[in-house]
Amino acid sequence: MEPEEYGLDLHCTMILEEYEQMLPVFKKMKEIVLDKLKALLKENNILVTAVDGRVKTEKSLAGKLELKGAKYRFLSDLTDIFGARVITFYSDEVDKIAALIENNFDIDWNESVDKRKMHELNSFGYMSLHYICRIPKSVYYDEQMPEINDYRFEIQMRTTLQHAWASIYHDNGYKTDVEVPQEYIRTLNRLAGMLELADDEFSRIRTALNEYRYKIQNLLRDGKFAEIKLDGDSFARYLELNPFKRLTDKIAAINQAEIHPTTTLPYLKILQKLGFKTLGDIETLKNNYWEDAYQLALHQIGGTDLDIVTSTIGLQNLCIVYQLKNNVSIHGLTKFFDTLNGETPYNQERAKRLIESTKDLPFLKK
Repeated sequence: MEPEEYGLDLHCTMILEEYEQMLPVFKKMKEIVLDKLKALLKENNILVTAVDGRVKTEKSLAGKLELKGAKYRFLSDLTDIFGARVITFYSDEVDKIAALIENNFDIDWNESVDKRKMHELNSFGYMSLHYICRIPKSVYYDEQMPEINDYRFEIQMRTTLQHAWASIYHDNGYKTDVEVPQEYIRTLNRLAGMLELADDEFSRIRTALNEYRYKIQNLLRDGKFAEIKLDGDSFARYLELNPFKRLTDKIAAINQAEIHPTTTLPYLKILQKLGFKTLGDIETLKNNYWEDAYQLALHQIGGTDLDIVTSTIGLQNLCIVYQLKNNVSIHGLTKFFDTLNGETPYNQERAKRLIESTKDLPFLKK
């Protein structure tokens, strides 16, 4: 439509005409800002749900001018012709992203607003941080398009849950001029409170996990294995130390075999089933059964032409020797192989043969 066809007064029609002239500028601003935001997030290792933006359409701007045109003197008074949005996973990341934006864009503090400070029961979906910004010349400058550095734009930062709630609230017409029955308002407000609590708890849990992992790293660095509970996080970080490498290398050297890399993580469940509670228990296993695990390997592959072994053979033999020395049953050893290889009838036969073939080995005799 032509600007004059919207039925606006002369003043608003002139603003709309200026918008049409400046549309290439706003489209270029969108490109620059989104590229910069994505680069900043990547450089700082911040994962987000989305980074997007939009340039207000002519129809949308005309509708805004029809309602509020008198408050704007020029197009430059409107700060949301172009708007960007960053959706984060966690509420505490909003402040990290805000700091990056403050360091890379010029912020109009008088127009920016932190809606997270709202305390109304129904405010959850609108608790985003809104910055009104300009693109500084240090980020981008084109003498053919100097307006890029003059016009302001908006960046909204909110969490995924806040964004989802705002979308639901808006799309279902809850925020309209038509009064919604009070029983529904009450339910909506309760749901908003639950989502806000969930948002806070997700951030709290992540912070606690990060602190726990940092504690594990410090204990591992200091060699305090007995103080570290055996779980998925601690076991993964323990494996980064390659604690079984020397044993595996020694076993591979029996036949000058190649070592085929494979994951050690399935052994977590095995070690837990064997009763190990801490990384100190695994260290004790390694130190006390090292030579026996090597002797078992000599018995298994010595004299054969086996020229490839898995990278887990050291830990595997430690677990087998531990069970054999503690009178494991055929059923127990079968379960061990089931956990490693999946349940097959062959695992029970393998367990029987292993127990039978090793019963006379010197290091397994009572």
